[in-house]
Amino acid sequence: MKTLISARLIFASILLLVTGSFSFAEEATTTAAEAVAAPVAPPKLDTGDTAWMLVSSALVLMMTAPGLALFYGGLVRKKNILGVMMQCIFLMGMMSTIWMLWGYSIAFDKGIAGGFCGGFGAVMLNGLLPEFGKEVPHATSIPDLLFMVYQMMFFIITPGLICGAFAERMKFSAMVLFCALWGTFVYCPVAHWVWAADGWLFSGKYLALDFAGGTVVHLTSGASALLCALMLGKRLGFGQEPMPPHNLTYTFIGATMLWVGWFGFNAGSALAASPQAVYAFVATHLAAATGTLAWAGIEWIKRGKPSILGACSGAVAGLVCVTPAAGFVTPGSAMILGVVAGVVCYVACTSIKSKFGYDDSLDAFGVHGVGGFVGAILTGVFATKHVSGDALKSGLLEGNSQQVVNQLIGAGAALGLALVGTFIILKVVDALVGLRASQDDEIQGLDLSQHGEEGYIFY
Repeated sequence: MKTLISARLIFASILLLVTGSFSFAEEATTTAAEAVAAPVAPPKLDTGDTAWMLVSSALVLMMTAPGLALFYGGLVRKKNILGVMMQCIFLMGMMSTIWMLWGYSIAFDKGIAGGFCGGFGAVMLNGLLPEFGKEVPHATSIPDLLFMVYQMMFFIITPGLICGAFAERMKFSAMVLFCALWGTFVYCPVAHWVWAADGWLFSGKYLALDFAGGTVVHLTSGASALLCALMLGKRLGFGQEPMPPHNLTYTFIGATMLWVGWFGFNAGSALAASPQAVYAFVATHLAAATGTLAWAGIEWIKRGKPSILGACSGAVAGLVCVTPAAGFVTPGSAMILGVVAGVVCYVACTSIKSKFGYDDSLDAFGVHGVGGFVGAILTGVFATKHVSGDALKSGLLEGNSQQVVNQLIGAGAALGLALVGTFIILKVVDALVGLRASQDDEIQGLDLSQHGEEGYIFY
């Protein structure tokens, strides 16, 4: 009897053990299957990143007005200051509307026409409201809607920069039509190439580094500005009568506001409150600092006196040059970029401009075009993986000579589209409304002739 009971106990134990093992195996298999089938966790909103990007968006908007409005406004003659300010505030309204209706979609929607530009899937911000980082490279912790509004501020200021080349002589109606068409057919495609997830310059064989818009913003606007100056012709009396800035106090205030706003422009382009944003912030400040010293220093040596206009111009030149490199270079490299920009842009705005005799009224080409091109190429020299965090985003000094080639390809492509697009757009605008204010209107000043107002009334 005892032997039978023992046998039954052993059999029951074995049965329990086997059954439990199968149960455990089944549970493990189920758990593994669930893990495989489980969807990837959606990106989570980071309140710190979101707060920083909201502030950055506001800083970049401030760069157009009052920053650019005061900087450019002080450089023109007093009879044209309201014309400059009206251009800036009108562009804030018009370009924001275009960006919302179709601009953002053309720049950042999935590519069409062989990747030439984005499609129309995000027209009128379709699909953006509930999404986080859906189609935005590296922006997985902020709402797509916030990325949209941040990029909107770039879309506003870029055509505003071009206005410096044709200041004091283009009709307001022509400016409105030109900027609307230029933003749509030049800015948006280049932005797609450089910053969109499937842009041909964003990844792949021709990876071109543009952290915050050296190519997209400054190079395209600067090249277009030169063509505008050439096609409109010189201001009446240019080279025959003095046309000094009427209020350098305004120019100083505007330049320093641009300097501060540029922290949002460059450090904000990290799209997060991250170490790369810190690098970009520091690089931005140091490049502006050395650009100021370089330009003012050259004046001091050549003229015996450094000027406030030179110091302000040098600061902006340094900021332009470091823009494509800000999140890829060390602070020391940023200082070199600032010095190079101060020297090269000084030569472009004085010797080269004087030699060829073109009337780039406020040196939009000399600072933004030249500074943007130099910055784009030097990014390919000084970029380092220690700052970018990506071995593919390194430059010549780390043995990646191909990056310089890629930078030249990207800059050349942007220049080509900007020049061809601007030429066609100017011809269309001239045929529709005419480009230039009449001789009488130009003599009277654009404030009165285009807007019926005066910036200064003395009793």
